[in-house]
Amino acid sequence: MNIMDFNVKKLAADAGTFLSRAVQFTEEKLGQAEKTELDAHLENLLSKAECTKIWTEKIMKQTEVLLQPNPNARIEEFVYEKLDRKAPSRLNNPELLGQYMIDAGTEFGPGTAYGNALIKCGETQKRIGTADRELIQTSALNFLTPLRNFIEGDYKTIAKERKLLQNKRLDLDAAKTRLKKAKAAETRASHLNSARLEGDNTMVNFSHMLNFLHVKWLKIWAEEVTKSEQELRITQSEFDRQAEITRLLLEGISSTHAHHLRCLNDFVEAQMTYYAQCYQYMLDLQKQLGSFPSNYHCNNNQTSVAPVPSASSNAIGSSALTSTSGLGLTSSSNLPDLKECVGSRKARVLYDYDAANSTELSLLADEVISVYSVAGMDSDWLMGERGNQKGRVPITYLELLN
Repeated sequence: MNIMDFNVKKLAADAGTFLSRAVQFTEEKLGQAEKTELDAHLENLLSKAECTKIWTEKIMKQTEVLLQPNPNARIEEFVYEKLDRKAPSRLNNPELLGQYMIDAGTEFGPGTAYGNALIKCGETQKRIGTADRELIQTSALNFLTPLRNFIEGDYKTIAKERKLLQNKRLDLDAAKTRLKKAKAAETRASHLNSARLEGDNTMVNFSHMLNFLHVKWLKIWAEEVTKSEQELRITQSEFDRQAEITRLLLEGISSTHAHHLRCLNDFVEAQMTYYAQCYQYMLDLQKQLGSFPSNYHCNNNQTSVAPVPSASSNAIGSSALTSTSGLGLTSSSNLPDLKECVGSRKARVLYDYDAANSTELSLLADEVISVYSVAGMDSDWLMGERGNQKGRVPITYLELLN
């Protein structure tokens, strides 16, 4: 029973406090009650904290979009994070493109110039995809996580204390209003008690009776004034203490800015590493593709490149050269020499080549081998020798030496 009485009393007190705050807030909005203003320093700190929260949220969300442009993937990662589970690993866009290129190059044949170029481009794209993963992981750990911790941790604490400060201010202003009303009522009661009625005996007797009631009323309002003054002192003390707590928390925003600055430096460094890696990967790829014979490169007019026609006869010579001379190709002067190679000649390997089967010879870039033609062999191939090793080699991988 005592516990129930205590809960009922507490509930009634809380309801009264809530009602008092609601009345005070409404009267302030209507301009019918005075409002205690916070000091300028505290107001500036509150404005700075709110500004920090707004821009931190915007920067954080846009960084997430930058690192993961796919909104569905972002939603999936968010759901798995809330479930405290690891999201399934999937290929990102560069890795997927690289895999397609490698599969296409394998399908076309690693021995062909286009197939080999596709494979090399695919490998580079996969390296870029790996670098992209590293950028996302590093940025999430060193940049996004601290920003999110501020929004979900520090700022929530600041918002909670700020709301509590607002409630203490409303309690203080409500106490001031009650004290003001009590003093006004006390003054009216005092004036009414001092008034004297003149007239017949009936009116005089009635006046004495009212005077007795007025004295009682005056005592009641005197007690109300004393109670209101005591309540004002308590609410003023609570408001000042809460204002100091809020101020100390808000002054930590400067430390938050310094921490976020260090995180921003880490993010910039991660981006710099990522773009430097991508640049180096593409530079290496450009060098590899630049070693391809020029007849496999598109010119500025986007002239289509036609394959060199094959010849079934053992005479790989003037007829094949005549047929290719009429095509819109940027032909290499070295290619006809290789095709007309009858005796054994020396040739330099332009770039690496992995043999597809036992009839072919694997090549290493910049090595020198002996080459010669064989009757009945495809015009795109020559027979190559390196020591006691022998096998077919693609002519597009060779540069004939004088």
